[in-house]
Parts: sequence; structure tokens; C-alpha cells
Amino acid sequence: MTPKKPKKETRGDRLAEYRGKRDARRTPEPVPAEKAVPHGDDDTFVVQEHHATSLHWDLRLERDGVLVSWAVPKGLPWNPDANHLAVRTEDHPLEYATFEGEIPHGEYGAGKMTIWDRGTYETEKWSEREVKIVIHGSRVSGRYVLFKTRGKNWMIHRMDPPADPDAEPLPESLRPMRPVEKARLPRDQEAWGFEFAWGGRRMAAYVEGGRTRFTDGRGRAVDGPGGLGPRLGAELGVRPALLDGELAVLDGRETYMIYDLLHLDGHPLLDVPYRERRERLDGLDLSGPLWQTSPWFPGDGGAVLDAARDQGLPGVVAKRLDSPYEPGGESGAWRLVPS
Repeated sequence: MTPKKPKKETRGDRLAEYRGKRDARRTPEPVPAEKAVPHGDDDTFVVQEHHATSLHWDLRLERDGVLVSWAVPKGLPWNPDANHLAVRTEDHPLEYATFEGEIPHGEYGAGKMTIWDRGTYETEKWSEREVKIVIHGSRVSGRYVLFKTRGKNWMIHRMDPPADPDAEPLPESLRPMRPVEKARLPRDQEAWGFEFAWGGRRMAAYVEGGRTRFTDGRGRAVDGPGGLGPRLGAELGVRPALLDGELAVLDGRETYMIYDLLHLDGHPLLDVPYRERRERLDGLDLSGPLWQTSPWFPGDGGAVLDAARDQGLPGVVAKRLDSPYEPGGESGAWRLVPS
């Protein structure tokens, strides 16, 4: 009988699982050859945004020579009213605290990894089932507790008051503002902004924690086109936003044309003038394979209407630069002028 080969000794090797999942010849991630050796002050934390199969954020805490790690699908909670799932993953080497890069396709965790926040933390309690910490970062700070629920599943809870006490959640549903139809452009064009009418299907997008849900022109929940929700959610990351637009066919492809921003980072923008909402929307630079920020042109409706006719579009929508957003009804502050 051929004797069995002895199993490789991994006792005390905190990074054995990490190394077993990675090929140092193929991944740009740090893959140290030696076992983890306790050093440092056990006070480094990093949150990495990981665009893998599904977008998530990795929380890593330095402890006894490794980075103890959790994958947090919706990011760290900003409010103590909401707990977020945190899935315990393998310990990572300390060098990972500075890692950013593209993990190749076919490798474990394939996708883009960027540092979302980093800093120091203090430990209030550390056990096998509960970890209490105080985080000091540039984007997130405060007291948090991680507690084990079942298997590798934990929850993370913010113990401090909300990071932004004035923040409000996204509305469950909002009926969009609609233009009235007019035969001619407004006379005082300098007081208006002009957009193309796309002739598409009205749809609002509620983006939060990297996920997206949609409502239609009557405020009813609907499914978006395949791939739009996750990819648009990944574009905005943890920033909560409510977008208004329509699903139009451009060059034979359905594209979500975004032309208003109604809620951002916990703050409703319904009372903010149209010009400022559009400037904030432009600042998000939302442009992707399935979505585009619709262009707008202040003060020159005639040229926009001529361009709409040349492109075979239904017309233009004139919007008063100083107008708030009025959900649920037609408003003279928005005018649809057919081509």
C-alpha cells in the first residue's frame, strides 16, 4: 500500500486560504509567501469598492498581522435605523490595504478594485461573534458593531446617530412632472432651458447601495431593461439618487436618457430650480452603454427645435430655468413643442 502524503501544515497560517484562492503569476494582488506575522498597531482600516460579479464594498480591519475582512453588499450604513449584511471572507495580507487594480477575468474576485476610504480605527470589543470599533476615515466615521448571525453571515450596525442628521430616504414612489403641449416656443427664451423630446417611455430610477429600482409614468414599480439596474447602480456606488428620464430607442438600442435629478445624497431637490438640478446632474457625469445624460441648452430654443426636426425627433421640451419640480401633474413651467 502506498502511504498517503502528509497534508500541508497550515496551522497558524492566517493567509493559507487567501493564497489558495490566488495565482501570484496572474493577479496583481499582493500574495506574500510567508505566514502572517503580527506587526503594526491593529488600527488600520480600509473600505474597498469591488466591481466583481456584483458590486460590493470590502471592509478590512488590521488584526494580528492580517486584514480581517467582510464583504458588505450595500456599503456601511449611514443611519442606525438600517443594518447591512456583512459576509465574512478570508483574511487578507496587510499589503492589501493599499491595493487598487483590475483582477483579471477568470481569477477569484475578478473585477476592478478601488480604495473607497481608509484611515484608523479603535477596538472597543473583539470576539468570535462580535466586533465593536470606532472608525476614523475621510468618508465614513463613527462607532460600528459587527455581529455574527449564521455561518459566514454577519450584520453591521451604526451605533452613532446618523452621519447626516438631515438626510432623508429616497421616496418609495414619485409620479413625474409632465409638460403641457404648446404650438410655439416661449417668447422669453433666455428664461428657459431646452431639451430634446425623445418619444420614449417615462421611467424614474431610484439608486441606492449600488442597486436600482424603477417606476413608470404613473409611479408604479416596473422592471428596467436587462443589465440597466445593476450597471447604473454600480456607476453611482453608495450615493443614493433619484433620477428622472425616459427609455428611448437611439440607433436601434434602448437607452435610458436621464434629464432630471430629484434626490441626491439624502437630500430632496424638488424645490431646487431646474437650472441647478441640471448642473448637479451634469456633475454626476452619468454616461454608459445603456444610459446617457440628456443634453440641455439654455436660451436657444429655435436651434434645438431645428435640430430635433433634422434628427426626426418628436420635438423639444422647454423648461423654465427657475422652476421647481412639481410631481404628479402637468405644469406650464414645462412645455412640449412638437417638431
